[in-house]
Amino acid sequence: MISTQSWSDARLLWDWQQMGHVPRRCSVAVGLGSHDLGVADTTADLYHRGFAPLIVFTGATSRTTQSSMPRGEAVHYYERAVELGVPSSAILVEPKARNTGENIRFSREALRTAKIDVASILLVSKPYEERRAYATARRLWPGVEIVSASTPMSLSDYIASIGDPHLVIDMLVGSLQRLQLYPEQGFMIKLPIPAAVTAAYNRLRDAGFTSRLIPAATCRD
Repeated sequence: MISTQSWSDARLLWDWQQMGHVPRRCSVAVGLGSHDLGVADTTADLYHRGFAPLIVFTGATSRTTQSSMPRGEAVHYYERAVELGVPSSAILVEPKARNTGENIRFSREALRTAKIDVASILLVSKPYEERRAYATARRLWPGVEIVSASTPMSLSDYIASIGDPHLVIDMLVGSLQRLQLYPEQGFMIKLPIPAAVTAAYNRLRDAGFTSRLIPAATCRD
């Protein structure tokens, strides 16, 4: 049973993790691989709406996607976008990245190899990963403008799509922890975290939403 306080804290983390950027036309859209095909859907929608002339999908497989996306996250994203009417010629597939840092570095390299000039990135992630993805890209891809985007949806709708409220709150807590720890590891820039958000994180952690936490000594993005 999830308490009223935990639900309130989870909504606070959900809302804060989103950057609130307004989509605008960028040099390229980068869809970050994950278990969530909604990232591919949103990236395809942004392409069709004229916000980017080119898409990079990035991601290998992980423990959470090896059964649902056996050909790799980027490949499954590519296939979904083509089903949604994006021409294959408008998509680059980066199939090796296994974490957010590699998503950014390998996408940058793929675009450099393709001789694509990049001044701005429409960075598409899961809703609760917007801030983490932004902070990582700011650290690893300096000199370009970053516009964050994700599927517009409420926490309750996202939980309904996943089917496991405890897991979703675990993921919210894990993402916030990385924003606390990873700047010291050099994986992302440091972003100010409001005291109310830190307090909500602490309460959720103490309430047992810990399956996505990592030991500070073994941090890696």
